[in-house]
Amino acid sequence: MTAQGMNVVYNSDHFYVVDYPVEEGVELVDKETGLGTFLQGESAKNFRDSIQSVIADSPSVESVDEFLSGFEPLLTQRVVYH
Repeated sequence: MTAQGMNVVYNSDHFYVVDYPVEEGVELVDKETGLGTFLQGESAKNFRDSIQSVIADSPSVESVDEFLSGFEPLLTQRVVYH
């Protein structure tokens, strides 16, 4: 799904991952806590490579969510919906 330069990479009941190619960034949001982070540059590239590797194996939603939960210490920004 692409809309105005963003690509939804992953969307579950718990997590949301969006790639912003123009900004060279990736956003990760924990829907339960309402916290997220925005990675850019090398950090975004490394995260993007990691999540693509995990998703490529057609894992269960639970296993992807478990992988993403490892990034919870980075989720420090309160998400504001417009």
